[in-house]
This record gives sequence, C-alpha cells and structure tokens, in this order.
Amino acid sequence: MPGKKTRGQVETEISAAIIKFEKEFMGRGPTETKTYIIDDLVLVRLRGIMTPAEQQLVQAENTSRGRELIKQVRHELLERGRPLLEAVIQDILRRKTVSLHTDLSTITGERVIIFTLDAAPEF
Repeated sequence: MPGKKTRGQVETEISAAIIKFEKEFMGRGPTETKTYIIDDLVLVRLRGIMTPAEQQLVQAENTSRGRELIKQVRHELLERGRPLLEAVIQDILRRKTVSLHTDLSTITGERVIIFTLDAAPEF
C-alpha cells in the first residue's frame, strides 16, 4: 500500500513532535529523544530535559525538597499540556490515548512518557 509509514518512521515522527512540544510548551527541549511503539503502548524517553536552574536546585544542600518541587512543577505543566500531546499522538497514529503516565529522574535528567492507546497502531 503506497504511502504507508514504517514503525521506525512513525516513532521518529512522534519523537520530533514531542521535542517540539517540550520546546514550545515547556520552554526547553531535550538533548535526546527516542520513541518505542510496543503493541498499544507508546514509550517516549527524553534525556537532558532539566534547565540549569533546575540542576542547581537538585545540587543544593537539601536536595529532596528541590527534587520534589521540580517533579511537581514538571508534572503540573505536562498535565496542562496533555490535550496537546494526546492530539499529536492521535494525529500521527490514528489512535486515541486511553491513559498517559510520566516520571522524571532528577538525578539523570531523564523523563519517560507512556501513552496507552485504544488499540495497537497498524504499519
């Protein structure tokens, strides 16, 4: 079937869309992004997402408070941008997002975002 994209092409397209979201909505893009589609899951791994100011908070004396603040702010921002992310995934994969999960490591500066879809996409 002409025009049908491969899994790798779609994963690259999702990575580019997430980078754009991070830059435009969150204010800073990651240094590296990789997307994996596994059945009805989309796993996006972002590296190097923390700002210099956030890194200073993590390195301060009382690091647990700084880390918690960074996680709370980042989580809240992602929740506010969630409709945009879900629309991007639906546009690219033609599948609806059922749930979205995310976590951030303030030690490594890595974030993961997992989308659960209503069905596995076709390639």
